[in-house]
Amino acid sequence: MLSFRAMPDSLLNPTPQFGTAEYGSSGGDRCQFCQQPIGGVYYRINDSMACSSCVERIRTERATDSNAAFVRGLTAGIAAAVAGLIAYAGISIILQGWVISYMSFGVGWLVGTAMMKASGGVGGRRYQIAAVLLTYAAVSMAAIPIWMYFASKEPSQQTEQQKLRAEQRQLEKESGQPSSEPEKPALTLGPWLARVAMLGLISPFLELKGNPLWGAMGLIILFIGIKIAWRITAGRTPEVYGPFNDSPQAAH
Repeated sequence: MLSFRAMPDSLLNPTPQFGTAEYGSSGGDRCQFCQQPIGGVYYRINDSMACSSCVERIRTERATDSNAAFVRGLTAGIAAAVAGLIAYAGISIILQGWVISYMSFGVGWLVGTAMMKASGGVGGRRYQIAAVLLTYAAVSMAAIPIWMYFASKEPSQQTEQQKLRAEQRQLEKESGQPSSEPEKPALTLGPWLARVAMLGLISPFLELKGNPLWGAMGLIILFIGIKIAWRITAGRTPEVYGPFNDSPQAAH
Protein backbone atom coordinates (compact mmCIF):
# COMPACT_ATOMS: atom_id res chain seq x y z
CA MET A 1 0.00 0.00 0.00
CA LEU A 2 1.44 3.40 -1.01
CA SER A 3 1.11 6.45 1.19
CA PHE A 4 1.52 10.06 0.14
CA ARG A 5 2.61 13.25 1.84
CA ALA A 6 -0.16 15.39 3.37
CA MET A 7 -0.90 18.62 1.62
CA PRO A 8 0.32 21.80 3.44
CA ASP A 9 -2.33 24.00 5.04
CA SER A 10 -1.03 27.11 3.33
CA LEU A 11 -1.99 25.88 -0.12
CA LEU A 12 -5.63 25.04 0.32
CA ASN A 13 -7.03 27.10 3.17
CA PRO A 14 -9.70 28.29 3.62
CA THR A 15 -11.27 25.27 1.87
CA PRO A 16 -12.70 22.98 4.61
CA GLN A 17 -10.73 19.75 5.19
CA PHE A 18 -8.44 20.33 2.22
CA GLY A 19 -5.62 21.43 4.50
CA THR A 20 -5.84 18.28 6.61
CA ALA A 21 -5.03 15.47 4.21
CA GLU A 22 -4.30 12.18 5.96
CA TYR A 23 -2.31 9.15 4.97
CA GLY A 24 -4.15 6.31 3.32
CA SER A 25 -5.31 3.39 5.40
CA SER A 26 -4.95 -0.30 4.70
CA GLY A 27 -8.58 -0.63 3.64
CA GLY A 28 -7.89 0.28 0.02
CA ASP A 29 -7.05 3.48 -1.82
CA ARG A 30 -8.72 6.50 -0.25
CA CYS A 31 -8.92 10.21 -0.99
CA GLN A 32 -6.45 11.88 1.35
CA PHE A 33 -8.85 14.80 1.90
CA CYS A 34 -12.30 13.26 2.48
CA GLN A 35 -11.05 9.71 3.27
CA GLN A 36 -13.63 8.17 0.93
CA PRO A 37 -12.60 5.09 -1.10
CA ILE A 38 -11.32 5.83 -4.60
CA GLY A 39 -12.56 3.78 -7.53
CA GLY A 40 -10.88 3.45 -10.89
CA VAL A 41 -10.55 7.22 -11.48
CA TYR A 42 -8.40 9.40 -9.25
CA TYR A 43 -6.52 12.72 -9.30
CA ARG A 44 -3.44 14.14 -7.68
CA ILE A 45 -3.39 17.53 -5.93
CA ASN A 46 0.32 18.22 -5.75
CA ASP A 47 1.53 14.94 -4.15
CA SER A 48 -1.77 13.82 -2.60
CA MET A 49 -4.31 11.38 -4.01
CA ALA A 50 -7.80 12.89 -4.37
CA CYS A 51 -11.23 11.87 -5.55
CA SER A 52 -13.20 13.68 -8.26
CA SER A 53 -15.55 15.30 -5.71
CA CYS A 54 -12.73 16.95 -3.78
CA VAL A 55 -11.06 18.11 -6.97
CA GLU A 56 -14.30 19.68 -8.20
CA ARG A 57 -14.75 21.41 -4.84
CA ILE A 58 -11.28 22.92 -4.80
CA ARG A 59 -11.56 24.06 -8.41
CA THR A 60 -14.79 25.85 -7.57
CA GLU A 61 -13.66 27.45 -4.33
CA ARG A 62 -10.23 28.57 -5.44
CA ALA A 63 -11.76 30.46 -8.38
CA THR A 64 -14.20 32.33 -6.16
CA ASP A 65 -13.56 36.07 -6.05
CA SER A 66 -15.76 39.03 -5.25
CA ASN A 67 -15.62 42.79 -4.97
CA ALA A 68 -16.07 42.45 -1.22
CA ALA A 69 -12.97 40.26 -0.97
CA PHE A 70 -10.99 42.70 -3.07
CA VAL A 71 -12.11 45.68 -0.96
CA ARG A 72 -11.07 43.84 2.20
CA GLY A 73 -7.71 43.00 0.68
CA LEU A 74 -7.18 46.52 -0.60
CA THR A 75 -8.07 48.06 2.76
CA ALA A 76 -5.65 45.78 4.57
CA GLY A 77 -2.99 46.50 1.94
CA ILE A 78 -3.34 50.26 2.44
CA ALA A 79 -3.03 49.85 6.21
CA ALA A 80 0.05 47.65 5.75
CA ALA A 81 1.59 50.17 3.33
CA VAL A 82 1.12 52.99 5.86
CA ALA A 83 2.67 50.84 8.58
CA GLY A 84 5.57 49.99 6.27
CA LEU A 85 6.08 53.66 5.40
CA ILE A 86 6.20 54.63 9.09
CA ALA A 87 8.58 51.78 9.93
CA TYR A 88 10.85 52.56 6.98
CA ALA A 89 11.06 56.26 7.83
CA GLY A 90 11.34 55.67 11.58
CA ILE A 91 14.23 53.22 11.26
CA SER A 92 16.04 55.57 8.87
CA ILE A 93 15.61 58.50 11.29
CA ILE A 94 16.85 56.39 14.20
CA LEU A 95 19.89 55.42 12.14
CA GLN A 96 20.53 59.12 11.44
CA GLY A 97 19.84 59.13 7.73
CA TRP A 98 21.14 55.71 6.74
CA VAL A 99 18.38 54.33 4.54
CA ILE A 100 18.33 50.53 4.59
CA SER A 101 17.02 49.68 1.13
CA TYR A 102 16.57 46.06 2.11
CA MET A 103 13.57 47.18 4.15
CA SER A 104 11.76 47.20 0.79
CA PHE A 105 11.65 43.41 1.08
CA GLY A 106 9.77 43.67 4.35
CA VAL A 107 7.35 46.25 3.00
CA GLY A 108 6.51 44.06 -0.01
CA TRP A 109 5.99 41.02 2.20
CA LEU A 110 3.87 42.99 4.66
CA VAL A 111 1.58 44.42 1.97
CA GLY A 112 1.14 41.12 0.13
CA THR A 113 0.55 39.07 3.27
CA ALA A 114 -1.98 41.54 4.68
CA MET A 115 -3.96 41.54 1.44
CA MET A 116 -4.09 37.74 1.24
CA LYS A 117 -5.14 37.31 4.86
CA ALA A 118 -7.91 39.89 4.50
CA SER A 119 -9.21 38.42 1.23
CA GLY A 120 -9.25 34.88 2.57
CA GLY A 121 -6.47 33.72 0.26
CA VAL A 122 -8.11 35.02 -2.90
CA GLY A 123 -5.58 36.56 -5.26
CA GLY A 124 -5.26 37.48 -8.89
CA ARG A 125 -4.14 40.18 -11.24
CA ARG A 126 -6.00 43.09 -9.65
CA TYR A 127 -4.62 42.13 -6.24
CA GLN A 128 -1.13 42.01 -7.70
CA ILE A 129 -1.41 45.43 -9.34
CA ALA A 130 -2.71 46.96 -6.11
CA ALA A 131 0.11 45.34 -4.11
CA VAL A 132 2.75 46.66 -6.52
CA LEU A 133 1.41 50.23 -6.36
CA LEU A 134 1.08 50.17 -2.57
CA THR A 135 4.58 48.77 -2.06
CA TYR A 136 6.16 51.37 -4.35
CA ALA A 137 4.19 54.20 -2.76
CA ALA A 138 5.12 53.13 0.78
CA VAL A 139 8.84 52.89 0.04
CA SER A 140 9.11 56.04 -2.06
CA MET A 141 6.92 58.24 0.16
CA ALA A 142 9.00 57.28 3.20
CA ALA A 143 11.53 59.81 1.91
CA ILE A 144 9.19 62.70 2.79
CA PRO A 145 9.14 62.34 6.60
CA ILE A 146 12.89 61.62 6.50
CA TRP A 147 13.62 64.85 4.62
CA MET A 148 11.26 66.87 6.79
CA TYR A 149 12.81 65.57 10.00
CA PHE A 150 16.39 66.43 9.06
CA ALA A 151 15.37 69.76 7.52
CA SER A 152 13.81 70.76 10.84
CA LYS A 153 17.03 69.96 12.67
CA GLU A 154 19.36 72.06 10.56
CA PRO A 155 18.60 75.63 9.43
CA SER A 156 19.25 75.73 5.70
CA GLN A 157 20.90 78.46 3.66
CA GLN A 158 17.67 78.88 1.74
CA THR A 159 15.90 79.82 4.95
CA GLU A 160 18.43 82.56 5.64
CA GLN A 161 18.04 83.91 2.12
CA GLN A 162 14.28 84.01 2.55
CA LYS A 163 14.70 86.09 5.70
CA LEU A 164 16.98 88.53 3.90
CA ARG A 165 14.52 88.92 1.01
CA ALA A 166 11.67 89.51 3.45
CA GLU A 167 13.66 92.23 5.24
CA GLN A 168 14.58 93.84 1.90
CA ARG A 169 10.94 93.96 0.80
CA GLN A 170 9.97 95.51 4.11
CA LEU A 171 12.59 98.24 3.77
CA GLU A 172 11.51 98.98 0.20
CA LYS A 173 7.90 99.17 1.30
CA GLU A 174 8.70 101.62 4.12
CA SER A 175 10.84 103.82 1.85
CA GLY A 176 8.18 103.91 -0.86
CA GLN A 177 10.44 102.33 -3.47
CA PRO A 178 8.96 99.76 -5.87
CA SER A 179 9.79 96.21 -4.93
CA SER A 180 12.64 94.73 -6.95
CA GLU A 181 11.04 91.27 -6.84
CA PRO A 182 7.39 90.46 -7.35
CA GLU A 183 5.96 88.63 -4.40
CA LYS A 184 5.15 85.01 -5.15
CA PRO A 185 1.70 83.88 -4.07
CA ALA A 186 1.78 81.49 -1.14
CA LEU A 187 0.91 77.92 -1.92
CA THR A 188 -2.35 76.67 -0.50
CA LEU A 189 -2.52 73.31 1.26
CA GLY A 190 -3.79 71.36 -1.75
CA PRO A 191 -1.05 72.32 -4.24
CA TRP A 192 1.59 71.98 -1.52
CA LEU A 193 0.51 68.44 -0.70
CA ALA A 194 0.44 67.58 -4.40
CA ARG A 195 4.02 68.81 -4.82
CA VAL A 196 5.20 66.92 -1.77
CA ALA A 197 3.51 63.71 -2.94
CA MET A 198 5.01 64.02 -6.41
CA LEU A 199 8.46 64.63 -4.95
CA GLY A 200 8.11 61.55 -2.77
CA LEU A 201 6.97 59.33 -5.63
CA ILE A 202 10.00 60.21 -7.75
CA SER A 203 12.44 60.04 -4.82
CA PRO A 204 13.88 56.60 -5.77
CA PHE A 205 14.99 58.07 -9.10
CA LEU A 206 16.39 61.25 -7.53
CA GLU A 207 19.02 59.10 -5.83
CA LEU A 208 20.44 58.34 -9.27
CA LYS A 209 21.43 61.98 -9.67
CA GLY A 210 23.20 62.25 -6.32
CA ASN A 211 24.89 58.83 -6.28
CA PRO A 212 24.28 56.71 -9.40
CA LEU A 213 25.67 53.50 -7.91
CA TRP A 214 23.64 53.58 -4.70
CA GLY A 215 20.64 54.88 -6.58
CA ALA A 216 20.72 51.94 -9.00
CA MET A 217 21.13 49.46 -6.15
CA GLY A 218 18.18 51.03 -4.34
CA LEU A 219 15.99 50.66 -7.43
CA ILE A 220 16.98 47.01 -7.87
CA ILE A 221 16.17 46.24 -4.24
CA LEU A 222 12.88 48.11 -4.53
CA PHE A 223 12.03 46.02 -7.59
CA ILE A 224 12.68 42.82 -5.63
CA GLY A 225 10.42 44.03 -2.83
CA ILE A 226 7.70 44.75 -5.39
CA LYS A 227 8.20 41.28 -6.89
CA ILE A 228 7.69 39.72 -3.45
CA ALA A 229 4.33 41.47 -3.12
CA TRP A 230 3.42 40.40 -6.68
CA ARG A 231 4.11 36.72 -5.99
CA ILE A 232 2.26 36.64 -2.68
CA THR A 233 -0.89 38.21 -4.12
CA ALA A 234 -1.02 35.75 -7.02
CA GLY A 235 -3.20 33.62 -4.75
CA ARG A 236 -3.14 29.97 -3.79
CA THR A 237 -3.17 27.75 -6.86
CA PRO A 238 -2.50 24.09 -5.99
CA GLU A 239 -1.66 21.93 -8.99
CA VAL A 240 -4.31 19.38 -9.96
CA TYR A 241 -3.26 16.42 -12.15
CA GLY A 242 -5.55 13.90 -13.76
CA PRO A 243 -7.87 12.22 -14.16
CA PHE A 244 -6.03 8.90 -14.12
CA ASN A 245 -8.01 5.82 -15.09
CA ASP A 246 -5.62 3.18 -13.81
CA SER A 247 -5.23 2.36 -10.15
CA PRO A 248 -2.39 4.11 -8.30
CA GLN A 249 -0.63 0.76 -7.80
CA ALA A 250 -0.66 0.07 -11.54
CA ALA A 251 0.67 3.54 -12.30
CA HIS A 252 3.80 2.72 -10.33
